[in-house]
Amino acid sequence: MGPPGKRDEDWFTRVYTAEYGQVVKYGQRRLADLDAAAELAQEVFVIAWRRRREVPDRSLPWLYGVARRLLANAWRARRAAPDVLAIADAGFLREPGTSGADATVGVADLQAALATLADLDQEILRLVGWEELTVSEAAQVLGCTRTTAAVRLHRARRRLNEAMSYRAVPLAQQPVLASPRKVM
Repeated sequence: MGPPGKRDEDWFTRVYTAEYGQVVKYGQRRLADLDAAAELAQEVFVIAWRRRREVPDRSLPWLYGVARRLLANAWRARRAAPDVLAIADAGFLREPGTSGADATVGVADLQAALATLADLDQEILRLVGWEELTVSEAAQVLGCTRTTAAVRLHRARRRLNEAMSYRAVPLAQQPVLASPRKVM
């Protein structure tokens, strides 16, 4: 992208063109609708323009970090509001062209298992799995060292696997609350 001194409109246009779609997808995977994701991306790029001298050559992880902090600020501000929408919707996770119960159930199971994890576990899994960042890039987004991110990823994967294993137990083997039958 060039040295920091060359961070002009042409530089910004190249970064925007190259990364806008990825930032919108990042927002879509965390928000309820496309409009909110597009607004998030716009805010991210406003900040990128203002702080253009700080943006590294590999800008996508930095942009994801900005988006993550904007989302965190918005969620904190709305935490007390009773009408907050769900963060994610299973419908957009389904692969294009797939339909039927198998795709929906698999996504629903993954979403349910993911929802049982702590926010930080969910975020590291999303960054590496959905956003396809390396562990080093995910560490940059999270503001921690590569080693810390690697440990968090390992633990988050283990917890997700445990949550998915629990969901894979057939219904007949899962504990069921039932009232005793009345004998007549």
